Amino acid sequence: MHHQLEKHYVNRVGWLRAAVLGANDGLLSTTSIVIGVAAASPDRNTIILAALAGMIAGAMSMAAGEYVSVSSQEDTEKADLLREKRELEEMPEVELRELAKIYEKRGVSKETALQVATELTNHDALAAHAHDELGINEITQAKPLQAAIASFGSFALGALLPFTVSLLAPINQMVYFQYGFSIIFLMILGAISARTGGSKMSIAVLRICFWGTVAMGVTALIGHLFGVSMSSL
Repeated sequence: MHHQLEKHYVNRVGWLRAAVLGANDGLLSTTSIVIGVAAASPDRNTIILAALAGMIAGAMSMAAGEYVSVSSQEDTEKADLLREKRELEEMPEVELRELAKIYEKRGVSKETALQVATELTNHDALAAHAHDELGINEITQAKPLQAAIASFGSFALGALLPFTVSLLAPINQMVYFQYGFSIIFLMILGAISARTGGSKMSIAVLRICFWGTVAMGVTALIGHLFGVSMSSL
């Protein structure tokens, strides 16, 4: 009987977070902009321009923000690794005992903990401390460029839907078409993200649809009130 390898999802957490956040934000923010503009001024050229501007500006903003954020994490990790490397060179015995203590706290006996710490130190001391003391490994390690590209692409992909709808939907029913298509795709996005991340689909879909409806409803109301106030001037 062959042992089936366990399926884990933690190795997807970096790119999954950026991709899901980007697609959700691209779809929801651009749709909200279009709905707000359409409710205030039902002019197709204005709506298309708003959708295009929202898509480009949002994708660039997401990429830049993600790059800066993850770069800060990477800088912190590098600083910690340099500090750890220096400590390993200056006081290897202290660092060895520190590593052994970590294993003891996890339930390993004192003798075994020291043996494991010694063997891992002889193999790659910095890698052992990075993983077990600092919590840095190849799965969770910060990757700014990858995160920025994922955010840019996913935001643009998400924003492409409301942009396309703004080109094709009847102008007098633009708000309803934008909301309807966005909710459908938000449901799909929620299901995909839940499936990829190994969590419950129903909760993810309900959560994303609820907050999507709130966001689009608020912008539609603001757009409508703004349009009424402008027309009365």
